[in-house]
Amino acid sequence: MSALVLELRPKEEQTAFNLRRWKEVLTDRTLVKIPGRVETDRHGRTIMSPPPAPKHGAFQFMIGSILEKCLPGGRVVTECPLSTADGVKGLDVAWISKEAWARVANRSCLTESPEICVEVISPSNSEEEIREKMALYFDAGAREVWLCDSFGAISFFGPGSVALDSSELCPRFPREIAAT
Repeated sequence: MSALVLELRPKEEQTAFNLRRWKEVLTDRTLVKIPGRVETDRHGRTIMSPPPAPKHGAFQFMIGSILEKCLPGGRVVTECPLSTADGVKGLDVAWISKEAWARVANRSCLTESPEICVEVISPSNSEEEIREKMALYFDAGAREVWLCDSFGAISFFGPGSVALDSSELCPRFPREIAAT
């Protein structure tokens, strides 16, 4: 059996397409009324998810709060859109250095990945989906991707989705958080 090979647009072309489509999404009066997350795929189709459980938001807040204390030299953002090779994806939590923030602060969609991208795993997320998102974030330039499971355990990954014992960018970040 031969492997399936997908031909993707060149990065610059995909980014330009994503930004045009994201502008349409942001001005679509029907989409702005829908609660939950809206993302796109590489073809511009909208992907909608219901609002996450309150615990998901609590984990986002806790991760952001700890990041802000441990890495004061940057910005923490939540629910942040990022242009990827597979459309616009929403980051649950991201840490962006001051230098990168100066380049992206006024954008409606990031065109370069924050240094740290965090996914809070929802019950609806499959392992395959999470692996794909990690690969997309690294492809867009992330230096680390963190995963937070439903119990608050944090897993850290470097480029190539290589597991790390702890974050190299934020070594003081705990391996477990409690969203109480």
